[in-house]
Amino acid sequence: MDRPSKFQFTGVRSNFLLRIFDIAIIAFSLLIMMRGYNIGFDKDYLLVLIGVLFFFSYVGESLGLYRSWRLGRFSTMCRIILLNVTFAFLLMTLVLFLFKYSDTYSRIAMGGWYFLSVVLLVSWRFCVREIKRIRRIKGYNVQKIAIVGLTQTGKLLYDEIFKHDELGFECVGFFDDREPKRIENLDASLLKGSIDDAVQLARAGNIHKLYVCLPMLAEKRIADIILTLGDSTVDVLITPDFLLKNLMHARIGSVGEVDTLSVFESPVAGMKRFYKRSFDIIFSLCAIVAISPVLITVAIAVYISSPGAIIFKQDRYGLDGRKIKVWKFRSMTVTENTDKVIQAKKGDARITNVGAFIRKTSLDELPQFFNVLMGDMSVVGPRPHAVSHNEEYRKLVSYYMLRHKVLPGITGWAQVNGWRGETDTLNKMEKRVEYDLDYIRNWSLWWDIKIVFLTFFKGFVGKNVY
Repeated sequence: MDRPSKFQFTGVRSNFLLRIFDIAIIAFSLLIMMRGYNIGFDKDYLLVLIGVLFFFSYVGESLGLYRSWRLGRFSTMCRIILLNVTFAFLLMTLVLFLFKYSDTYSRIAMGGWYFLSVVLLVSWRFCVREIKRIRRIKGYNVQKIAIVGLTQTGKLLYDEIFKHDELGFECVGFFDDREPKRIENLDASLLKGSIDDAVQLARAGNIHKLYVCLPMLAEKRIADIILTLGDSTVDVLITPDFLLKNLMHARIGSVGEVDTLSVFESPVAGMKRFYKRSFDIIFSLCAIVAISPVLITVAIAVYISSPGAIIFKQDRYGLDGRKIKVWKFRSMTVTENTDKVIQAKKGDARITNVGAFIRKTSLDELPQFFNVLMGDMSVVGPRPHAVSHNEEYRKLVSYYMLRHKVLPGITGWAQVNGWRGETDTLNKMEKRVEYDLDYIRNWSLWWDIKIVFLTFFKGFVGKNVY
C-alpha cells in the first residue's frame, strides 16, 4: 500500500536514530561552548555531560518525546523539548549543588550549552519534519485512510488532511449508507461506497486507519462498526462531538484542528512502553541467567528423549497481527507448523515422556525469554496462539484480534486465573479473551509484577494442560 523506499525505517529504528541524534547534538553543543570559552574537556565535564544525557533521556520518555508525532502538533513537540532540556539541566544543577561541585563549572558555558541545545534540537526536528513532508508529498510512507460518514465533521477532517500534506495521509474517500440526494450542503461525489464497503476495505488490509465521523445519535451503527472490526488490526478512531469529548475518559488525538478519539489503539505507548520494555529486558536477562542450569538440563533431556530439534519454532501472531517465531522446547515427536494444528489432548500419543512433564510444568516455554529479549514478546501479555487457531477463533469470539494490540506474553492474566492449556470449547476461549482484554484495558507495570508473582503459584500448572 505504501510506495516502497529503501530509506523507509520502522518506528523502532526511527526512534533509535532520534535518540542517537539528540545525544550527539547535546554533546556537540557542550563542545562548541567549551571551545568558544577556551575550556578544556576533562572528567568533570564528561560527568556532567553523562548526567544531563541521562536526565534528558529519562525525562524525554516521561514526556512522550519519542512517541509518534505524525498526528501531533509541531508546536507541542517544541514545548516538550524545551521542558525536557530545562528539567534535565535543572536536575543536573541540583545534583551539582548538593554535592558542592557547582563552582567547578563555568556558568556562562553551562548557560550557553542549555540555550544552544534547545535551538539545535528544535532546528534539526524542523528539518526532519520538512524532509518527511516532502517525501510524503512524493508518495513515500503514505497511509491510506477512509472516512465513515459524509458529515460536517467528516468534511472538516477531510479538509485538514488535504491541508496538512506533511501528515502523509491519503484519503480513499467517504463511505455512507445515505443516498446522495439525502446529503445536504456537501459534495456527494466524494462518496465511494457504503459503510459496509469501508469495513471490507479495513478487514482486507487495504487501509491503515478508519475514521468514524457519524453523529453520536447513530450509536448502534457505530457499535456495529466497532464490533465488526474487532477481528482486524486496523486503527479505528472516532471524531467526537462536544458531549463525547467532555464525558468520556479516552485518549484524544488530532488531525490538524479536528479532534479524534482513539477506539482501537495500543494502551502501551509513550512512557508506558518504555517502562514495560525496560521491565521485560531486565527481568528476562535475570531469568535466563538464573534458570540457565534448568535450560541446559531440559535441552539435554529433550535431545535424549527422541530424535529431532531441541527447540521448536512455531509461527504465531504477535503485535499488530504480525507473524513471529515463538521458541519452545520440543515436547512432541512431531513439529506441526502448518495451516491446521491439532491441540494436545489428554493421553496424546505425539507427546514424549519428557514432553509430558515439561508441558505440565510449563518448562517447555522457558526459551521464550529469548523471544522477549528480541522484542517479539513480553514477559506478561496475552498468550500467543497458533496461526490456525487465530484464524478460527477471530470469527467466533468478539474483539478477539484486539489481543494483538500489545505484545504476546510468556504468562498472562488469563493464565494465572486458570485459563491456560487446551481450549476445546468456545466458552474456554471466550473466557481467555475476556481476561486478556481486561488486562489490556487496565494495564500497569505493577499489574505485570503482580502477574509474575502469581505465576509462581498459579501459572505453571493447570487442569487443562496436556
